[in-house]
This record gives sequence, C-alpha cells and structure tokens, in this order.
Amino acid sequence: MKKILLPVIQILITIGLLWWIFRDPEQDRKMIEAIGKAKADGGLWWFLPGIAALGGALLLQTQRWMILLRVQDITITFWRALRIMLSGMFFNLFLLGSTGGDVIKIFFIMRETPDKKAGALLSVFIDRVVGVLALATVSAVVILARWSELWSSARMGVLTVALILGGSLGFIAAAWLVDRLNLTSKLPHWLPMHAKIAEAAAAFSQYAKAGGAVGQAFLLSVPAHLLIFSTFYFAARAFSAGLSLIGVFCVMPVVSTVTALPISLGGAGVREGLFITLLGALYRTPKEIAMSISISGFLMVVFWSLVGGLVYLLYRSSSPGTASLSEMEKSVEEEERIIEKNAEQGK
Repeated sequence: MKKILLPVIQILITIGLLWWIFRDPEQDRKMIEAIGKAKADGGLWWFLPGIAALGGALLLQTQRWMILLRVQDITITFWRALRIMLSGMFFNLFLLGSTGGDVIKIFFIMRETPDKKAGALLSVFIDRVVGVLALATVSAVVILARWSELWSSARMGVLTVALILGGSLGFIAAAWLVDRLNLTSKLPHWLPMHAKIAEAAAAFSQYAKAGGAVGQAFLLSVPAHLLIFSTFYFAARAFSAGLSLIGVFCVMPVVSTVTALPISLGGAGVREGLFITLLGALYRTPKEIAMSISISGFLMVVFWSLVGGLVYLLYRSSSPGTASLSEMEKSVEEEERIIEKNAEQGK
C-alpha cells in the first residue's frame, strides 16, 4: 500500500504544481516569446556547454563511486561504472516513488559480484552520504558568502535548506554514534528508520578505516555539485538573464536540496516554483525568464537521463538473463535485511 500511495501523491502534486505555474495564458505567451528570442539570437547554443558541464559532473560522480567500490574490493572498469551510473540517472528521473536509480546501481553490481553483495549496497549508501556532505558544505559556503542578501530576500529558502540538510546530517551523525558505541543490537525495533540506521551504522563500520578514500570521494563531490549548478548558469546565459555565476550559485543549493526530496515527479513544478520565487526575490528576474531557465536546465538533465535509458536497454540486452524492476527491488531489500540482521548481531 505504501509503495502505491507515494507515487499517487507525487502524481497529484506534480499535476497541481504544473497547473498553478502555467495557469496564466499571458505568462505562458511571454515564456514562448522568450524562447523564440533566445533561438533567434543564437542563445540556445549555450545549451551545449550546459550539457557538457552536466556530463562532467557525471564523470566525477562515477569516479567517486569507483573509489568507494574499491574499498569493498570491488573493481570494475570506468566504462562499466559509467553505464550503471547513466542507467541509475534514468530511473532517478522517471521512476515513481522514492527508490530512484540506487536500486538499479546496487542490483547490477550485486549481480556482477555475487560474493560481495553487502559491499555493493554499502558503497551506494556511502556514495549518497558523501554527496550530501559535499552539498551541505557547498551550500554553507555559498549562503554564508551572500548571507545578508539571501537572508533578507529568501529567508524561507535558507531555512528550508538548513532544515533538510540539518536533518540529513543529524541522521548521519546518529548512525555514526550507533556504530562507534556498538549500539546497533540495542536499537528498539519501534524506532523510526530503525532499519536505515542499522544499515548506515554497518556502512560506517565498513568505511571507518578508509578515511583517505572517503576524503577523495568528498573532494570529487564538490566540483561535481558546482558543475551541476553551472548547468543552470548556461541556461540563464541562453536567455540573456543577466545573472552572474555566483548569482546562480546562490539559488542552486536551495533548488538542489528541495528537488532532491520525492515531492513531485523529477522535481517538476517544485523546481519551477523555486526558480520563480528565488530569482524574482533576489534579482527581480521576470517570471517567464525564470521559468525558461528552470525548464531548460531540466531538459539538459533529461538529455543525459534519456542517454541513460538507452544505455540501460543495451546493458540489459548484453547481460545474461533479465530481471524486472520489482525483482531488482526485492533482491536489494533482501540484502538490506541481511545487513541489518548482521549489524544487530555484531557481524
């Protein structure tokens, strides 16, 4: 029931948000005019460096994951890791619910290294943790650098980022303490997110002695986030929005953090609403330009996600045997239960 309820809620929220944003025909006309002007002026060529920047971020994220895989004695080629990353990106965007592409990544690595299933799963979990820590760091630096401007014009955005990232960091800290103090077996099963805390504690236990590798992964994450942010800067250049790189970087921590939550499908509606609100409040960017920047940046993400979909189809056709998405999810969930049980038994 829970697996069905979340996608239904996401669909309803997405429809509602998109209706609210595009409900004004006059505003829609202005946006179409802005796109036409950008095309006539040759501004759409700025999409190419935007796509390239996002591709660069994907390469850095792939290298980051390979570093974390090697901690588990899992060695695969960069090309194979990139194919799995692209497949995961496709499902992160188009898969309903909150599971996203992590299931795809975990399943493919588990199938290739059946004797190291736990390591495959934990590598993806730590990859997520490192990404969150890097996003929190970049967000803190950007927000502090433009504190007065952001606090006076986008206070709710700053507070939202602080709440979401603060909660994520709190969870990470709690799981780390559970591991350090050997409390996994003492966690009450009624505790919210009991299984996730046990899984996180197991991951920290595995990576505790690999500080150098985790540090390298973190250092790769920072430029990866900045490249993702710059994708929307190039979109802004396409529409001659007059926004500086640091200006775009000011709003992107809020946009990236909030749209990462499984609120709507691929962040649709949420992303546009944030760009309209933040760019309007900070730089008085016209609504139609803010909407055009948001949609254009998202289309660059869609481009790589569609490449990932093609890679996924070719990847499956070249692999012995196939599995449905539900079978993949079941396989990953079974391994999560094994890791939780072993963590509770101190293994």
